[in-house]
Amino acid sequence: MEKRRVCVIGVGMTKFHKPGVMDYVPLAKEAAEAALADAGIAYSLVEQAYVGYVYGESTCGQRVVYELGLTGVPVYNVNNNCATGSTALHLGWQAIAGGMAECVLALGFEKMEKGSLGMKWGDRTLPLDKHAQQMMKARGFEAAPPAPQMFGNAGREHMEKYGTTKEQFAKIAVKNRKHGAQNERSQFREVMSLEQILASPVIHEPLTRFQCCPTTDGGAAAVLCSEEFARAHGISDPVWIAGIAMTTDTPGVFDEPPSMLKMIGVDMTRAAANKVYAQAGLGPEDVQVIELHDCFTTNELPTYEALGLCKDGEGGKLIDDQAVTYGGKWVVNPSGGLLSKGHPLGATGLAQCFELNQQLRGKSGARQVPDARVALQHNLGLGGACVVTMYRRD
Repeated sequence: MEKRRVCVIGVGMTKFHKPGVMDYVPLAKEAAEAALADAGIAYSLVEQAYVGYVYGESTCGQRVVYELGLTGVPVYNVNNNCATGSTALHLGWQAIAGGMAECVLALGFEKMEKGSLGMKWGDRTLPLDKHAQQMMKARGFEAAPPAPQMFGNAGREHMEKYGTTKEQFAKIAVKNRKHGAQNERSQFREVMSLEQILASPVIHEPLTRFQCCPTTDGGAAAVLCSEEFARAHGISDPVWIAGIAMTTDTPGVFDEPPSMLKMIGVDMTRAAANKVYAQAGLGPEDVQVIELHDCFTTNELPTYEALGLCKDGEGGKLIDDQAVTYGGKWVVNPSGGLLSKGHPLGATGLAQCFELNQQLRGKSGARQVPDARVALQHNLGLGGACVVTMYRRD
């Protein structure tokens, strides 16, 4: 089926905070109202709303959009772990691309608890039980929180397989802290040295504290529409989605011998990226700016390889050569990424969308990537989901 072009005409994002500063309703309302104002349209023109969050009661999506107006539109509550925000974006894209709507709102928010993430329900099957069993076969199970164990063990596998060093992983945190210092919405704005990153407490080798993203409260939103809708509302040169794909785990994730790199989504990422490149008719060499899911430094580096920025095993060289920062081939995570900006699960994918749309519109101030015309987004959720999106501005 031929798909219509989908435009992003408005984006909004709150400042990201440590948990406990605000309730989810004002956070989400602020983000949504900012996106509508940026688009220059009234909420009454929105035909559907896709609202993502992970930690919350059922129908929080309705509770939030009712603050915008009681228009009777369908509200879809979305939960796809850390890929929730971009899953809401993907669903909104499908509605527009398929001709089912002219204008939709994708909204994500999270109000989190302090400390490491844990399971909420102890009386039923855990959704990551298969992944945890693979990790136990490969590396055992230690006292550290599960997520740092999974991603830390993937980092160990990369080190053993390719000779990647702890310093190369830590340099990612240095880079993203430096980028985040220029982002007024970032949770952390302090520049940190390699020595400071490495000297912070070890969470799970090779990960130290400052190589792990923080728990965060925040909201982000995007207004999507058809090309015809954009023209009718006076938007002549909008950012548009050149390609978007969502993937889930394949049997290889549970093959023997177990691979921690596969378990944290390398295969999902590669499959989604290849679909997006085919849709767009463009490759990584055409991209100037990237927001990718750096929940841990040991996820950012393998993601370079899965997105095709380099061959497998060469991610460390990209860091050493400064190819993924200002002055390099790409600027990766100019927002500061999850490590610096923060990671409110339901909002993360739409915060990435916010950053990339601002970059393509030349509105990123001190962190503006020169001559940005094509942008790439990667958002990952274990258990599993991966969404890769390419944006363009002609």
